[in-house]
Amino acid sequence: MINKILIANRGEIAVRIIRACKELGIVSVAVYSEADKEALHTQLADEAICIGPNSARDSYLNIPNILEATSLSGAEAIHPGFGFLSENSKFAKMCKDCNIIFIGPTPETMDMMGDKANARITMKNHGIPIVDGYEGFIRDERHALEIAKSVGFPVMIKAALGGGGKGIRIVDKEDDFKDAYLMAKAEALACFNNDVVYIEKYVRNPHHIEFQVLADNYGNVVHLFERDCSVQRKNQKIVEEAPSVFLNDDIRRKMGEVAVKICKVVNYVNAGTIEFLVDDDKNFYFMEMNTRIQVEHPITEMITGIDLIKEQIRIAAGERLSFNQNDLKINGHSIECRINAEDAKKNFVPCPGKIDQLNVPGGLGVRLDSAVYQGYTIPPFYDSMIAKLIVHGNTRDEAIMKMKRSLAEFIIDGITSNIDFHFDILNHEDFARGNYNTGFLNKLVNIK
Repeated sequence: MINKILIANRGEIAVRIIRACKELGIVSVAVYSEADKEALHTQLADEAICIGPNSARDSYLNIPNILEATSLSGAEAIHPGFGFLSENSKFAKMCKDCNIIFIGPTPETMDMMGDKANARITMKNHGIPIVDGYEGFIRDERHALEIAKSVGFPVMIKAALGGGGKGIRIVDKEDDFKDAYLMAKAEALACFNNDVVYIEKYVRNPHHIEFQVLADNYGNVVHLFERDCSVQRKNQKIVEEAPSVFLNDDIRRKMGEVAVKICKVVNYVNAGTIEFLVDDDKNFYFMEMNTRIQVEHPITEMITGIDLIKEQIRIAAGERLSFNQNDLKINGHSIECRINAEDAKKNFVPCPGKIDQLNVPGGLGVRLDSAVYQGYTIPPFYDSMIAKLIVHGNTRDEAIMKMKRSLAEFIIDGITSNIDFHFDILNHEDFARGNYNTGFLNKLVNIK
């Protein structure tokens, strides 16, 4: 049994994990920066410890301070949430060395799958379909250009240790390659402290489909079906839905089997996500594996009835999965809208500030994962996402109507949010018909 968990994160995911801990009878320990002293997660947790100043580098990414807080609190385990240290194998190994349970995969698996280039090599060696590309060592920009020309434009330059849409550049022609390559490396270094990149053929406007997986320590692996994450701006997901309206049952079965196979190939344990690119002919290609819980995990919970955070904790505590693949069924349809403090009319500039008035939506099949409250001041130091609005309906049409109703009820005064932008998406005829891919947002006005 795990009796006490430290949550090495902030915002809505920290609140989400604290709630799961309380329902399991586990003591929760929050950590916070000086900027987050009044944050909701510090108020809901049983204990809260300051780990540094406002900067994420000096607080939420400060491994020594987090490990010291864990030791001081007597917590037996750490849940990293998503972002920050969630895919940092060094952190996971240090937890292991300190006899602290890391609620996630092993450091070895994180190294194997967290390095996107190495993951592609592993998949290729086991017959998993991948997009053409080059995963080897790139000497310099001249060598990189030679690789890009051999792969064939357009190409995508991607940070090997990337995530969250950072460290990525799409290059259509040779003349633009050098600048894009240098910018991708610089962004990768700034975001992940590592400037290694790899190059792959760019599949223009594919469908971005990901499969949720769970695996225990005893070789039991299941997938919990797919999420369609194709509504993206600059590789950042904005709206997700489950199941995908694009897949049929046959393709869903095949992709699910491949997702489970990948987990078994790398001896994966805990929750993870297998991400695929799918072309218009429904050919699918492994893109990467996220070795953590995802922002969009609630829509999977809504269609399966499985609490993924609780399952993560149970697996980390040594329990077996209590269900198998045949027990899992898709129930209805779920949609998630990411609510950000940003101005869509001004190129999505972040809009931190004080929330003067807040009215949140409710009703049957409506869920809000958030860490904001009336009177709360959103700090300027972190990601602009402030809430996730999730709905569930018996059908996709019902879910869309429920989301529109819920967005209309969601009032956040004092700051600018992207709620109106979500109406633009939901009201677009192509979204209503399910006729969209990763190029969908380019059809909307003012989207660059």
